[in-house]
Amino acid sequence: MEISKRPNILFAIMDDASHMGAYGHGFVHTPHFDWVAKEGALFHQAYTTNPKCAPSRASICTGMHTWQLEDACCHVVITFPEKFATFPELLADAGYHVGYTGKGWGPGIWQTTRKWNPAGPAYNDKTLVPPEKTHVSNCDYTENFRVFLDEKEADQPFYFWYGGFEPHRHYVKGEGIRHGKKLEDIPSLPPYWPDDPIVKEDLLDYAYEIDYFDQHLGQILAILRERNELDNTIIVVTSDNGCPFPRVKGQMYQQDFNLPLAVCWPKLGNGGREIDDFVSFTDFAPTFLEAAGVPMHQQFSGQSFLDLIVSEESGTLDNNRVYVTMGRENHDSGREGDVGYPVRCIRKDKYLYVRNFEPDRWPAGNPETLFGNCDGSPTKDLIMEMKEHGNDVYYQLAFGKRPLEELFDVATDPECMLNLADNPAYHEIKAELWQTLETYLQKTNDPRIFGHGDIFDSYVLDKYSNDKGSWQAYVEGRFELPNYMNWKRFIIEEE
Repeated sequence: MEISKRPNILFAIMDDASHMGAYGHGFVHTPHFDWVAKEGALFHQAYTTNPKCAPSRASICTGMHTWQLEDACCHVVITFPEKFATFPELLADAGYHVGYTGKGWGPGIWQTTRKWNPAGPAYNDKTLVPPEKTHVSNCDYTENFRVFLDEKEADQPFYFWYGGFEPHRHYVKGEGIRHGKKLEDIPSLPPYWPDDPIVKEDLLDYAYEIDYFDQHLGQILAILRERNELDNTIIVVTSDNGCPFPRVKGQMYQQDFNLPLAVCWPKLGNGGREIDDFVSFTDFAPTFLEAAGVPMHQQFSGQSFLDLIVSEESGTLDNNRVYVTMGRENHDSGREGDVGYPVRCIRKDKYLYVRNFEPDRWPAGNPETLFGNCDGSPTKDLIMEMKEHGNDVYYQLAFGKRPLEELFDVATDPECMLNLADNPAYHEIKAELWQTLETYLQKTNDPRIFGHGDIFDSYVLDKYSNDKGSWQAYVEGRFELPNYMNWKRFIIEEE
């Protein structure tokens, strides 16, 4: 694509969000996300590569699958390998003014190998006083963006990463209702959660923090309008993984992979579109480089979807986008031996195929260490209490062991409740999906598929994740639920 003036790029990413108003979710209020979708395109088949913050963001930054990223495949690692280029670095080398505010790549330690966060140089000096009885960040995203623009040279294009810490837990219990939300805003719940007011209130607290992210998005867009930068800015709004609830965040089902994505480039005037093509998070980096007129990097596994952004059509537009692949290795510690839970998946046609390489392990961490790959929450506590009282249906759905293979017809079963892998009528489909996935994993040099998967458990995690909350700590009798997993420590009771 020939570009007369290089566009600005605003990449806005939420932390653990699945729900936006543009997708019909009435319990959130996201007018600015919805505006981006209306002015450009709403994507229905956008997929993260790995359902946890740090590895998902590593794929975004590098344009690679997490199984290609060595240490950066895992969650909360102590290094981000310097040999991998990031798109912010490549844009900076091409003359872009680059930066981020809030949460960039993380959690993890990048300082040992890199000059700045893989998302860009930090603009986090401006702070604010959060709304009363909330747990939103004190980072003033809006004013940090203003400072960033003030440092830009005249006519210099920019790339900026607005990384909201919201709606990541913790929440202040009842913050959603205190800000005007109502339980009846949630008419029904997915079948893998109890239909209980506790869950609905928990969702409303989560929803309030999505609204908060969207408010700052609106303020950032207003600054772009004031400075006559809006028309030539490609605006991308998404999330890193699904909502922080049992069976979603960190797990391998449709609800945690398939994420919100709205993109617009206002000067094109091609709004009101809905796109059904598969888009992977590996595709962001090549898309941004193509838009900026920067040569593709040889490490990229993804492909640019700039053609979808500039199109005037809706529906399925690129016949080459026939599937996406996903995976995970070591997320949070607390599983026996402090090893990961290796999985690879493919989403093709209407099917999701899941390969659990170690089905004898607990997917969300061990019961003894309180399932550390599932954030602490009222919903989690309710499910565990129900198990203690003899109802283990939701417990098994959230935390139970999985078989070697899972297959779901997402068109008729979007919640992935009915595993078709052992149904003889689907054996041919299952075999074809595994063959396609296996071939792709070989093509992208996945150590797991070549019998070298133990390498992923050799990467060292930060003590934030694996000290007191580790399996080793449990064995030594010093296990303690980490602060970031214990929501009850953050309750502020309503007066």
